[in-house]
Amino acid sequence: MTILIEQPEFEIGVEERHKVADGGFVAPHINSFGHTFRGYHVESERQKGVEEFYRTNHINQTVDFVRRMRKEYGELKRVEMSIWECCELLNEFVDESDPDLDEPQIQHLLQTAEAIRKDYPDEDWLHLTALVHDLGKVLLHPAFGELPQWAVVGDTFPVGCAFDESIVHHKYFQENQDNRNPAYNTKYGIYSEGCGLDNVLISWGHDDYMYLVAKENKSTLPSAGLFIIRYHSFYALHRCDAYKHLMNEEDIENVKWLKIFNKYDLYSKSKVIIDVDKVKPYYLSLINKYFPGKIKW
Repeated sequence: MTILIEQPEFEIGVEERHKVADGGFVAPHINSFGHTFRGYHVESERQKGVEEFYRTNHINQTVDFVRRMRKEYGELKRVEMSIWECCELLNEFVDESDPDLDEPQIQHLLQTAEAIRKDYPDEDWLHLTALVHDLGKVLLHPAFGELPQWAVVGDTFPVGCAFDESIVHHKYFQENQDNRNPAYNTKYGIYSEGCGLDNVLISWGHDDYMYLVAKENKSTLPSAGLFIIRYHSFYALHRCDAYKHLMNEEDIENVKWLKIFNKYDLYSKSKVIIDVDKVKPYYLSLINKYFPGKIKW
């Protein structure tokens, strides 16, 4: 059966939609481990592993590293496959940086997408954005180079300017070589006020990679969808309002949608398993609408 999806009414006010979401989506107080969400300082074996992850991440995410990764992976010469095939590939991985989730990644994607779909039934672009936002985690797979987790997952942040203190486990940036470079360790660093986040280097990982994949394969997702894909792990921005001095007017509009999305991305994580076969036809219809059949990765 073919599912017909109407063109989303993107002009509807973001603030109005946000009120609807607040009324329809109840954010749980604790995660599936019995702790508060993003509880990075809770004493547990899992938390110790998460902290070690961030220590390695913060030491190694430098301007030179990010530029090298963007050049290498931005060529998209490794694999050709569909969006849905990529979703299924993620079944093999659990995100070591995430203190709230130990389920296969495809369940997180569908939990997020289905929660948004319930509260925003007309924004089909947002449903699909939720489905694909973490697909860049295939960088963990041998076919994509099998990068270490610290170079694929975790919170993201700008490089090339000072590391804001709101970034989780900020203390480990003391060992990052860019932190001692006067060209990179000031408020603006290599950037200028209002330059726009598109012109800012973001720590390398699945967010930036999936953004490059969507953009280079000419996805027709709106600007806000691409913005969510690239910055959904940029918690210093959408939770703490850091780095606003680098944003332009388009960023300011798009971050409204990002903040809406973030609630679903974070709080929809649960042990409730989505019936993949039941929802698959709907998401295949969205993939066909916004992406080519086979895309380069």
